[in-house]
Amino acid sequence: MVDRPVALVTGANKGLGKETARQLLERGMTVVMGSRDPERGIAAAGELRAGGAAVPVRLDVTDSASVEAVADRLRRDYGRLDVLVNNAGTVVDRLAADTTALEMRHTYEVNVFGVVTVIHAMLPLLRASAAPRIVNVSSTTASLGLTSGGTDFGGDAGRRIAYSSSKTALNMLTVQYAHAFAKDPDLSRIKINAATPGYTATDLTGHRGSRTVEEGAQIIVELAALADGPTGGFFNDQGRVPW
Repeated sequence: MVDRPVALVTGANKGLGKETARQLLERGMTVVMGSRDPERGIAAAGELRAGGAAVPVRLDVTDSASVEAVADRLRRDYGRLDVLVNNAGTVVDRLAADTTALEMRHTYEVNVFGVVTVIHAMLPLLRASAAPRIVNVSSTTASLGLTSGGTDFGGDAGRRIAYSSSKTALNMLTVQYAHAFAKDPDLSRIKINAATPGYTATDLTGHRGSRTVEEGAQIIVELAALADGPTGGFFNDQGRVPW
């Protein structure tokens, strides 16, 4: 058991996940850093470790056994989970007309079904928290309103059908979970929101993004550390984003 808040960040060995972990550590949390590649996870945690508060674990969101193993460890070591950041994600860089169902399915396995797998496994631990928070890392390109209005998000709009649609599905998951939690006395303490970091320079964007990971992680961390406030919303660091 620990007094400091316990956070789990998926996909935490690099990019936004690693920076989110760093900023949560700065806020005094114990951060469990999930990574598909254990060696990279250990290296990333070693760079961030402050007083033993950065804890690397092997976590593949598409592997339910891997997710359950992490849940079991959290239960043994801490007895609860205060913050869950669903950051792990993947992208297919392909023209819409050339994108196959197989590529779409792989993207959804990580960006949508992986999130459901992790949330389902972590709910008993979140129930044990006095102020549980879930942040789903989405994308501004998931906005139906902005996309249909012709907004320029950066990058090639014609090559992200799998990614953007999966993040739109993730936004709906956020809304549906928020409604379900509000109706359940045991879960009503959970605040769940979707965060968009904007066009950030990470491996996912080929480091072409106009925002730094420090800037991108800011809204993720703010929602993760929410004392009180909204649930079931979609936010960037300027405020609400249109659905």
